[in-house]
Amino acid sequence: MTTLYKSPEGEAKVLSLYDKAVAKLGMAFDETIVDTRFGDTHIFITGPKGAPPLVILQGGNTVSPVTLSWFLPLTNEYRVYAPDTIGHPGKSSQNRVSPADDSFGKWVVDILDGLSIERAAFIGPSYGAGIILRTAAFAPERISKAVLFVPSGIATGSISRMIFKIIIPMFMYQLFPTDKRLLKAVSPMFSGAVDEIAVEVTGAVYLHYKLETKMPRLTLEEELKNYTAPTLVLAGEKDIFFPAEKIIPRAKEIIPNLIAAECLKGEGHFPAIKNLKSINERILSFLKEK
Repeated sequence: MTTLYKSPEGEAKVLSLYDKAVAKLGMAFDETIVDTRFGDTHIFITGPKGAPPLVILQGGNTVSPVTLSWFLPLTNEYRVYAPDTIGHPGKSSQNRVSPADDSFGKWVVDILDGLSIERAAFIGPSYGAGIILRTAAFAPERISKAVLFVPSGIATGSISRMIFKIIIPMFMYQLFPTDKRLLKAVSPMFSGAVDEIAVEVTGAVYLHYKLETKMPRLTLEEELKNYTAPTLVLAGEKDIFFPAEKIIPRAKEIIPNLIAAECLKGEGHFPAIKNLKSINERILSFLKEK
């Protein structure tokens, strides 16, 4: 059986933190497994039955309940489906999927078909936004609206800065794991007080998981020629991976029905807890626009 966990003990550690993150959400939920052409996909489902469907795709090298925790107010008005990205930490099959072709678009189509959903709104932070763009290129008719949050797949920041601020500290933590080294490795991704669960999960993934090192490929304008869904881009001013100064101009070039591309002042890659209320209000306003 394919696994990307480095050991059974490491898998147990990551999945225990997954369950801890779910418990912290403090909500009723359902779970299901959808069989896709790439393997079984575990999906966390919450929100009112019969409400409009909203798919929230997790960030890379984390777990879906961490991502879902950023968007909890939306679960009051939408039936939210949060799949564990296949080939990433979580409870889905551990088959790695190429982020450079149509594979993730096909995976999303299989999920929607398995859930009997014709079209849905999507939110994707980071890697999840890149998956939305792969879907927009492959099956644009399945997306009713999209929010691309601190998105991959559009442009990237300074590689040398990532190496010195993120990758080298990560390697040092992997070699000599301490809380101090973990904070040094993750702090450049935050713009304020760190989320303890997010930090715990990141540390466990760094130690116990074979990281996905390839981001979804940069999307070409011609790939989105048939994509008409209204789209909102929210980019972090201080995001080390996908800074707003790079994301916003290119988003305006490649996304046909871009409603807005906005800079989140002072924000890093992980949203500051104190700003989640205003971020969700902006997203909800966009989703409800006619």
